[in-house]
Amino acid sequence: MWGIERAFSLPLWAALVVAAGAGAVLDAGFPDRDWWYLAPVGVALMLLALLGRSLATGLLVGLVAGLSFWLIHIFWITLYLGLVPWFALGGLESLFFAVGLGLTAVVLRHGPRVWPSVGGRLGVVPVIVAGLWTAREAISAVWPYGGFAWGRVALSQSESPFGPLVAWVGLSGLSFILVWLSALAVQLFREPELARTLRTGIAVGAVAVVLIVPAWPTTQNGEVRLAAVQGNADAGLFAEYSPGQILQDHTSATLPLIGEKVDFVVWPENASDIDPTRSQAAAQVLDYISTEMDAPLITGTITKPDDTYYNSSLLWEAGRGAVDVYDKVHPVPFAEYMPDRAFWRPFAPDLIDLIGRDYGIGTRDNIFDINGVLAGIAICFDIADDQLVHEMIVDGAEIILAQTNNADFGHTDESVQQLAIARLRAMETSRSVVNISTVGSSAIITPDGATLDSLLTFTSGAMVQTVPLSDTITPAIVAGRGLEWLVSGLGLAGLALCALCARSARRRRHR
Repeated sequence: MWGIERAFSLPLWAALVVAAGAGAVLDAGFPDRDWWYLAPVGVALMLLALLGRSLATGLLVGLVAGLSFWLIHIFWITLYLGLVPWFALGGLESLFFAVGLGLTAVVLRHGPRVWPSVGGRLGVVPVIVAGLWTAREAISAVWPYGGFAWGRVALSQSESPFGPLVAWVGLSGLSFILVWLSALAVQLFREPELARTLRTGIAVGAVAVVLIVPAWPTTQNGEVRLAAVQGNADAGLFAEYSPGQILQDHTSATLPLIGEKVDFVVWPENASDIDPTRSQAAAQVLDYISTEMDAPLITGTITKPDDTYYNSSLLWEAGRGAVDVYDKVHPVPFAEYMPDRAFWRPFAPDLIDLIGRDYGIGTRDNIFDINGVLAGIAICFDIADDQLVHEMIVDGAEIILAQTNNADFGHTDESVQQLAIARLRAMETSRSVVNISTVGSSAIITPDGATLDSLLTFTSGAMVQTVPLSDTITPAIVAGRGLEWLVSGLGLAGLALCALCARSARRRRHR
């Protein structure tokens, strides 16, 4: 008899308890705790809770696991927005979790019958499980309203030995590998007829094979000396400040740098709370900084051409003004704009009305040519968008400037979660990343993921460093989203075969 016939299966109540605990364990793998080794453990516990489950009970287990993970992982939303948006977003993402794990339960139950040999059970079933997980992450990252590319398993690995793999396989590929390792461990647990030493050897060997992959080499094609300024500005959504205060904070933090020889100065998202393209006074301040620093200034602001607001980044040169502009392509739904406002407003009118203006969707490219240095520009959550990052590298970016405003999230985990994404992007693209925030976490990260410089949160200061440039193209950039499509397709194809097996089994029972 197959090992699956003697499969470990928890009572439903116990499976729900394990699922709830698994969500918390998975979250502990992310910053701020950053116990990266717990992320695969959390995934494995979820899979254990699914053993022996039907689609219906698998959906329930998945919902509990999703709620446990997401309500912990994005608790930072509650700091200023309260419980309703937190539970709404957490609940939506948990529904994706429920569907993904419900379908995974079908694979775990019927996959060993579709692929009955030991090689099939160990070689195919974990791949299908990992493919389904990757597909769920890929869909929720882009849908609905542009998706929410947060909480992917890969994002827990910015400080781990697995992190450099992103240069080879990208974020989706890294998620696939981590879940594959977890699924393989669970499948080995289901094979009691195999000697314990053999099962241990397979597990250790799989991890070793993954870890011996060398880091992708970076070819440096130059360097640039830059200043990144954190103004410690009270720039939160509900902050009370006089117009121009955020601009003044960043100006004050930059003045001590006068005399430093730099190629450019970069300020965070919304560092100029008065649009210098519409305010002569604000333009004069930027001209002064650019003149005294003898360098261009990259700053965030809110622009309004043609009666449409944009969250914009400006490349400012003294006497010339904004010589290039990037308007955020992926404004955050329910934060920077309200999709389907008329539909959602009856559910929570007070909260919906907090979003008083809707930002437009930018159409410009996200590359600045700064005196011959090509810089990719990412505004806030742009750094989590695979497509935007891929486009900037394909268009020739030699460095990434990630401007953000984390003031709304206080001392919560949000800013360090975002910094972890920036660190993985550095390794994935083989580019230096300047993650500069109004309040932190701000850091300069080299292409190998190391921290070149950083600033304490909620302090005023600047990072002045000589940073490597690169035109290296990693396998992850060459593949783009192709690998994500491939492994997701494997997962869905395997699911289809398992569903056919389940249907045949039901017909046999009814005869």
